[in-house]
Amino acid sequence: MCFAIIAPPVPTKQWKEDFEKIAPHFPLLIGLETSTPEDIECVMVWKQPKNSLIKFKNLKLIFSMGAGVDHILTDDSIPKHITICRVIDPMMAFSMTNYILMAVLNHQRSFYDFQKAQQNKHWAQFEFKEKDLDIGILGTGHLGMNAANKLNGLGFNVFGYSNTPKKTSFPSYSDGELDVFLSKINVLICTVPLTPKTHGLLNKNLFDRLEHPTYLINVSRGAVQIEKDILSALDSNTLSGAFLDVFEKEPLTESSPLWHHPKVKITPHIASLTYPKESVSQVLESFDLIKKGLSPRFEVDREKMY
Repeated sequence: MCFAIIAPPVPTKQWKEDFEKIAPHFPLLIGLETSTPEDIECVMVWKQPKNSLIKFKNLKLIFSMGAGVDHILTDDSIPKHITICRVIDPMMAFSMTNYILMAVLNHQRSFYDFQKAQQNKHWAQFEFKEKDLDIGILGTGHLGMNAANKLNGLGFNVFGYSNTPKKTSFPSYSDGELDVFLSKINVLICTVPLTPKTHGLLNKNLFDRLEHPTYLINVSRGAVQIEKDILSALDSNTLSGAFLDVFEKEPLTESSPLWHHPKVKITPHIASLTYPKESVSQVLESFDLIKKGLSPRFEVDREKMY
């Protein structure tokens, strides 16, 4: 029984260290090269090369090293019978929510205007008011719901949207009610998973349905947004600003106009951090349940893609 990590260098290093501390008795392959691929029964992956898992004929579990699983589900070479799980880590929600709160509060308290005033040595007392915000959370799954509840608890007007109805302490909308949801808000926080339904969701068609100049915060996946449409919406003031953590192509190319747009704030896909220690424990728990013929926690629904 062997495990493998197939991922970029930085997460590989972090996961390897924690795996070897928690489960030193299990053999661990780093990367794809092995003379005995039949020994590998569980792989921990992030953006693995397509078709790279074919050689592992005895795989029982594929574990995504992040909340997203599109990098696994878009690989047609992976047999349908193999269980796929993803990280559901309370600390991941903690990171994501804190990031969202930071983005919202900087916007609400006009922090960037005060930054400019400081650069000009200008005492801007009483020049900028607190903004009245109606905040829409597009995607109230595990991460989105955590942020929505925290924002609601701070006293903001919060509106949720998801594919299926959710019981919430704030107004919430579901499939077929997107236009109603969009009519209520002037901040749009996107936390949806990447699926065929959400690919390119943040586009001109959606922005044109907003009834108020709206501040966009995208912490989901880069393929959910159409960047040329975001730029057009910013220039027409359909979007009052954008705080982006994800991009169509990562790293963001130096030629992208997003870098220098005065209404855009950029971070390099760091909104939600994975904590390997907790995640490795979930891998071991899930694998143990599968070996016993039981269903693991946080199993991915292939049809829903989350």
